[in-house]
Amino acid sequence: MTELPSARRSHLSMTADAYDAVAVLYAGLARDDLERLPLDRAVLGAFAESVRGAGGGRVAELGCGPGPVTAHLRGLGLDVFGVDLSPVMIGLAREAYPDLRFDVGSMDALDLADGELGGIVSWYSVIHAPPRELPSYLAEFRRVLAPGGSLLLAFFEAEGGPLTAFDHRVTTAYRWPVDDLAGLAREAGFAEVGRMLREPGEGERFRRGHLLMRAR
Repeated sequence: MTELPSARRSHLSMTADAYDAVAVLYAGLARDDLERLPLDRAVLGAFAESVRGAGGGRVAELGCGPGPVTAHLRGLGLDVFGVDLSPVMIGLAREAYPDLRFDVGSMDALDLADGELGGIVSWYSVIHAPPRELPSYLAEFRRVLAPGGSLLLAFFEAEGGPLTAFDHRVTTAYRWPVDDLAGLAREAGFAEVGRMLREPGEGERFRRGHLLMRAR
């Protein structure tokens, strides 16, 4: 694991503290999200098929929170574990899903070997990365993925506007134009497989974007 600059460590610490503070409330709200979101379940299903089609391998959900998406991926037949900055979130995930592995860690400095994984899911987690730092996150994803490995990014989409910060309920987050995010992923060594844009549902403010990529 590489040593992080002090400014980045400070940002990560503040993000972890913000999620620690709301973890119990967040876990209660997020637990059943996928049950009412058929398109989101469909893109996770496509990711699982992509992983299996490339030969399988371990999958990491990076920014897993209290663990429901990690558990869903396990239900799709994947060998999956979760990683999150927030120790409180990881504690809740371990309590809710004791048969799954959850680790405290930062997605931009993973304690994993080069090419160790067959897939990565970042489900609304890179949204908090300062935009100038996102290329380093994507480079780390590429480092730990085997060639042909699958990456699924879920994010808030900019709906025709520019990259924009917004008042996320936990801490500052960013809405990305889908083409811009796809371009950064290509520069990091990924090829686009497909994308899905979903209009906001009840209680949601913004369009949701999903990019399925493959490590070149």
